Amino acid sequence: MEKLRLVSSNKIFGGYQKVFSHESSELKCTMNFSIYLPPQVEGDVKLPVIFYLSGLTCTEQNFITKAGFQRYAAEHGIIVVGPDTSPRGIKIQGDNESWDFGVSAGFYLDATKEPWSTNYRMGSYVNKELYELIQAAFPVVDPDRIGIMGHSMGGHGALVSTLRNPGLYKSVSAFAPICNPSKCPWGEKAFTGYLGENKTEWASWDATELVKKYNGPPLTLLLDQGAGDKFYIEKQLLPENIVEACRSAGVPVILNLREDYDHSYYYISTFIGEHFDFHAKILKS
Repeated sequence: MEKLRLVSSNKIFGGYQKVFSHESSELKCTMNFSIYLPPQVEGDVKLPVIFYLSGLTCTEQNFITKAGFQRYAAEHGIIVVGPDTSPRGIKIQGDNESWDFGVSAGFYLDATKEPWSTNYRMGSYVNKELYELIQAAFPVVDPDRIGIMGHSMGGHGALVSTLRNPGLYKSVSAFAPICNPSKCPWGEKAFTGYLGENKTEWASWDATELVKKYNGPPLTLLLDQGAGDKFYIEKQLLPENIVEACRSAGVPVILNLREDYDHSYYYISTFIGEHFDFHAKILKS
């Protein structure tokens, strides 16, 4: 098993918010991840876990310091894991030139285009390496009760991770997700850079395209979107596209459009409790 190194530990709402680092075989660099262990870990029961994927410019820190989720995780007895958003410290030319590509912008996919294909494998990192590492390192995790959520680029990651890997996650929700990256500037830039020009390959990492062919276990998508979000207004997020695709495919979908709310953690912290209620209902049923 990969060796974990404790970076930090803070008591909060009776549990512990920890950060660990490890050497990633998928990304070929040192990676951090956060894990909230609620007070219920002191018993001998297996607990559900939710993976949270952060958005552009973020590290593993943003969610754990700004969202206020620990109160709800403690109430429900849910472990919460948060990976970083890209490989770190590998020094690929051009990886730091813009905020929406390269460092902090891994897009939770497996790059196929050089020079990114060696390290930028966030899809396999989250859904295979970290997924298995968490279960091996923390035996309290119930492998049959795992959910995923995310924000913006991470909302894209949560949806794609679920739809590409039927049955891996029992519950999924997303705040302001990039729902149809093949059709928006952020996604077009990232997909061209990481995957090349082949639009067929793009479709395999696009939640709106993936949901049209979904044939896994029953799944309800919970989408949350601030109506005052400038990225929503600028057509970067396109939640209506995935809602339409879900309806045509017969996949249940909920879209909560929140009047005046923006793209920030002020918005996420307002509704994070609702998302934990949603996941808890599914993961504890």
